Amino acid sequence: MSRRISVITAVHAPAAHHLADTYKSLLAQRLPDGWDWEWIIQEDGETDAVAPHIPDDPRISFAQGRPGRAGMARTLALSRGSGEYVKTLDADDMLTPGALARDLAALVEAPALGWATSRVLDLFPDGSTVGFDQDPPQGPIERGAVLAHWQANDCRAQVHPATLFARRDLVLALGGWMALPASEDTGLLLALSAVAQGWFTAETGLLYRKWPGQVTSHASHVHEGEWQARMTVIRARAEALARFEGWRFGS
Repeated sequence: MSRRISVITAVHAPAAHHLADTYKSLLAQRLPDGWDWEWIIQEDGETDAVAPHIPDDPRISFAQGRPGRAGMARTLALSRGSGEYVKTLDADDMLTPGALARDLAALVEAPALGWATSRVLDLFPDGSTVGFDQDPPQGPIERGAVLAHWQANDCRAQVHPATLFARRDLVLALGGWMALPASEDTGLLLALSAVAQGWFTAETGLLYRKWPGQVTSHASHVHEGEWQARMTVIRARAEALARFEGWRFGS
């Protein structure tokens, strides 16, 4: 029986038509012998708009639930996963060839590491791409380094939470994704960094689709009052975890 990577995707109706491209990027992944992926898709809501876009593949599990934003949907999806590792994959994004194998190799080869991320390219509707100017060098990311960078750079991390790959047990121990209307993946990233070393792969691992319907393009995503509340609780959680000296992974 194959060992598995649980690819976790939250989806809402406006993004469902992008799932075909996301699936193609999963089909292009090549993993070591004895490994496979499973795709756990959770609709944030109970509409009739998403199911027609779910590919017919026995490795795919689809379910629906009460709307509560992506964090709740991802955490519900986690209940159906059987993989040793968890990979975040947004419904409108695409993995690059080899992305899962590179993430897996980083953590298999270094058992003290708890999570991995990779370089991201923003993908625009015209097909052009733009990279990020704060990528760290490839290699280990020391515990606490993401929080320090995030605090010093106006709540911007040097690695992208949309590329997170982590040990399932560690994600569960941290409670999954934060119960926030947005930035729940940033919250998980900072929590992981507070308790465990990570890894950054300099090779591009994700195409991050930019399109008018994406949630992060809405004005509500940067509403000052809500944004400040999200950042405050994300910071407080990470700082609290960092203070618990006995709460360390791989030490």
